[in-house]
Amino acid sequence: MIARALPNIGRRFSYMNRRNIPERMSDGLIYVFGPKQGKNNMAETEDVKENVKQTTAALHGSQKVEKLRDVLEAHRGETHIVAIQDFPDPDAIASALTHKLICLNYGIEVDIVYAGRISHQQNIALVKLLNVELVRYTENNVDFSRYQGSVFVDNQGKTTSLTKKLDAHGIKPIVIVDHHERSGGLSPEFHDIRKIGATATIYTSYLQQGLIELDKTDSFHAKCATALMHGIRSDTNDFIRAGEHDLLAAAYLSNYYNPNLLSEIVMQARSKKVMDVIEKALANRIIKDNYSISGIGYLRQEERDAIAQAADFLLTEENVHTVIVYGIVVNDNQEELLSGSFRTSKLTIDADTFIKEAFGKSENGDYFGGGKQEAGGFAIPIGFLAGTYGNEYEDLKWKMYDLQVKQKIFNKIGVAAPGSSSEER
Repeated sequence: MIARALPNIGRRFSYMNRRNIPERMSDGLIYVFGPKQGKNNMAETEDVKENVKQTTAALHGSQKVEKLRDVLEAHRGETHIVAIQDFPDPDAIASALTHKLICLNYGIEVDIVYAGRISHQQNIALVKLLNVELVRYTENNVDFSRYQGSVFVDNQGKTTSLTKKLDAHGIKPIVIVDHHERSGGLSPEFHDIRKIGATATIYTSYLQQGLIELDKTDSFHAKCATALMHGIRSDTNDFIRAGEHDLLAAAYLSNYYNPNLLSEIVMQARSKKVMDVIEKALANRIIKDNYSISGIGYLRQEERDAIAQAADFLLTEENVHTVIVYGIVVNDNQEELLSGSFRTSKLTIDADTFIKEAFGKSENGDYFGGGKQEAGGFAIPIGFLAGTYGNEYEDLKWKMYDLQVKQKIFNKIGVAAPGSSSEER
């Protein structure tokens, strides 16, 4: 089976004789080698292993594309809802837009829907400059009866409040494409969850595999390519944390994207409100063992992205490798959510694991947060204590949640909370 799948392997073993010896390599595959004949042959062996690895990855990607093609064909002519996280980032927007482009080939009408806010200045520019059609869900403005299926991109149903609404209306999940840690909960017909730099990288691989052929003269194609490039760039920290697949995807997109549009999107200035939040995060931060922790109080829903920008800014401080910034976000219905962002530059710290272990699960068994290697977030409903009953009540509530969050973080990193009797003086 391997020989059929990897026809070039035979040519790479020209030095073998008939006394072949099977050996199991660290990657789990079994290779057949002749007598060992020095460094040149060992180097060739390593080349073969790398060739096997790349070819296996290519086969896996090709199989995923064929499966997705079959699933979309089976739903030809339907109308689907693409649910992206409540507070969409460039990766989610780009991936959803590309999914919509792909669906055009199958006569599938797609609505891209989110239930929160788009507040980051770059995300606003991305939507406006590329004319991305998004629907912000509010009560009674979405007719769920028109959808025959749902799609989740850059999430697995945990970071969008649309999941329960879709389930209540009997709308079955058809596709999940994501690059975060696997979380479970939904059983779609097709899923592609990879530990990779960005979901936009996965969708670019679909284009590379021929699911649709990009045309640089088509304005919609150029917009998708530009959005995908921005999605990969933003989720890999300007390509600093990009892996091989991310860089290859960017190289492919470089033939189709609009660099002038991308430059305009990236060069958006921070608003005064974002700068005020960063200033507050700086003033309130506590640094312990190279961790910078800052609570910033109450924010409106449209200011939520300022939390992530404050975390990014604090990570640039000398002798700080991990940052956690959080605040209580109040939406239009006066519902409250303790929302936070996590950033780290330390390779031995995994954001997803840290957040899940520090903040735990809800009564339903769902984690309050998660992420990828170097970045993540969490959202904890305030619940019974939500509401505004005067400044004194709000101050007391914030102090309680601020202390609780800090205590959980300090417990996780194994240090005494400031002011405790065991704290080192």
